[in-house]
Amino acid sequence: MPTLAAATFHLLDWAVLGGYFALLLVTGVLFSRREAKTSGEYFLAGRQMPVWAVAISVLATSLSAATFIGGPQQAYDGDLTYLSANIGAVLAVLIVAIFFIPAFYRANVATVYELLDHRFGPAAKRAASAMFMLGRLFASGARVFIVAIPASRIIFGDTLPGHLILAIAILSAVAVAYTLVGGIRSVIWTDCIQAAVFVGAAIIAGALLLHRIPLPLSDLVAELAKARSPAGTSKLSVIPLGLDPSLKYTLLTAVFGFSLLNLGAYGTDHDLVQRMLTCRSSLRGSWSAIAGVLIGIPVSTLFLVIGLLLYVFYARPDLMGAAAPTYERPPGPEIFLGFILNEMPRGMSGVMMAGLFAAGLGSLVSVMNALAATFINDFYRPLRPGRSEKHYLAASRLGVVGWAVVLGLFACVCVYWQAAAAETGQTLIDFALSVMTFAYAGLVAVFLTAIFTRRGNTTSAIAALLTGLAVVVLLQPGVFPRWAGLISWTHDTPTGATQWSLADLKLAFPWHLLIGASLAFTVCCAGSPRRPRKPGPPRTRRSRRENADREE
Repeated sequence: MPTLAAATFHLLDWAVLGGYFALLLVTGVLFSRREAKTSGEYFLAGRQMPVWAVAISVLATSLSAATFIGGPQQAYDGDLTYLSANIGAVLAVLIVAIFFIPAFYRANVATVYELLDHRFGPAAKRAASAMFMLGRLFASGARVFIVAIPASRIIFGDTLPGHLILAIAILSAVAVAYTLVGGIRSVIWTDCIQAAVFVGAAIIAGALLLHRIPLPLSDLVAELAKARSPAGTSKLSVIPLGLDPSLKYTLLTAVFGFSLLNLGAYGTDHDLVQRMLTCRSSLRGSWSAIAGVLIGIPVSTLFLVIGLLLYVFYARPDLMGAAAPTYERPPGPEIFLGFILNEMPRGMSGVMMAGLFAAGLGSLVSVMNALAATFINDFYRPLRPGRSEKHYLAASRLGVVGWAVVLGLFACVCVYWQAAAAETGQTLIDFALSVMTFAYAGLVAVFLTAIFTRRGNTTSAIAALLTGLAVVVLLQPGVFPRWAGLISWTHDTPTGATQWSLADLKLAFPWHLLIGASLAFTVCCAGSPRRPRKPGPPRTRRSRRENADREE
């Protein structure tokens, strides 16, 4: 029986994939004609980007390869409950659009963490920037690893750790070459192209699956409604109402957990917020965020529907009949990849892989730009003030290269980290989302304090960032039982006494974020208020001496 490893990437597929990279090269040359002259233009595009382009860029960045590969796996293994997370996304983006983005524009910040400088002082700003870098390193490193899976499969024919690491190096090099061309402007316009490619590829895959499944659409929907996920729900279940804290996707986690996760993504994560700051006004930036989230709902649904169709195609030979595949079913994380390589006509596999790389490279390119922007504006400029814009632009590009190396190294760590996480039943998309909670717990708490209260100071803000990180670490499945097992009590029941330990409690990762952010918010608000400093250029030692001379 043939396996996925036996699938070949034909010459026509390579030609199509090569054409896609050639398209990226051509667009890169076109964007380089308007090369950024200052670091401000490199990172904010002169605040001249149109709303629709920024909205599509937000969509492309928020979905990434984790959705392309992980979305179908999510529905194949389970149901449609992942869609319930969009409730939290809509709630969060409305808060961001009404309160966060106007605050960023009023403060005229280049990075969102400069707002914390005005409220809590420069030390708090640098601590928040460092926490963002740590969190984005985790989240984007995981996504680089995910897109390396198909790259390794088509280049080497397997996903051995050594080949995955080589694939990570290749992807990082390609992303660096493109990011260096024109800064955030080229990133946004490229995201528009990449989004069209990967959404178009998904539509083609869905249409081909519907064609291959020998059932009328009404019968197909009825069979999926009768099918059961491992949780016992219908495969078409969207919003479960259970109270089980071990479930990741319920109405409660959507409202209380995923709202905070998306508040972190759209309001405190400079990777996404940077796009919204490239619009001409705060109103336009707000509309770009809202539009990006709303467009993302049908796109996410499309990838989940593909997963349901793959479930019928691979796991229901009773429905497929003679049309059932005759080769070994691909492993869970590669279920969609297996269909692409084994079932797509020659040339179409290349189109699909171009869509997958569009999703992955778009995310990687954008995060390298955002990390470099944060490092240069929040760390390098204060340490090296008064240099020319040419100097800062060169430093920005070196920052892109440096972060590409760091992201690639962490993606290599994820090769082994995710292998261990997969043994607990964690899907790729759960893995990508859960690693974001480490930084978001503290960041969300500090930004909520800065925007909605008058409390907090430098010390309490830094303490809150560390509290959020520490709490999430302590709640990780590999850590929680080690200390929670020390907390136990005896409960009397009609059948006798029962020993119960806190370690018996199973918490899904959205609850980790809620608990961490709540405790961090309490810590941040515990600090006495600090008088906010008016926005202005950073004060250097020289400017302080000049002010002292004038006062004398």
